[in-house]
Amino acid sequence: MTSAELIKCLEKAGWLRRGTKGSHHVYVHPDRPGHISVPHPREDLGPGLLHKLLKQAGLKEVNCK
Repeated sequence: MTSAELIKCLEKAGWLRRGTKGSHHVYVHPDRPGHISVPHPREDLGPGLLHKLLKQAGLKEVNCK
């Protein structure tokens, strides 16, 4: 999964972009604590990083396709 696909998935799930820090987009959710930093632009996210970001967002990869 690319970072652009992950960003679309996060936005569809209600995550809002708070800003950018370097090459990372920072997302927050109105109902979930904390934030998620997604590296962008990036062609493919590694499987470990992807799993960590999805878990942090409370999502599963099958929900994003």
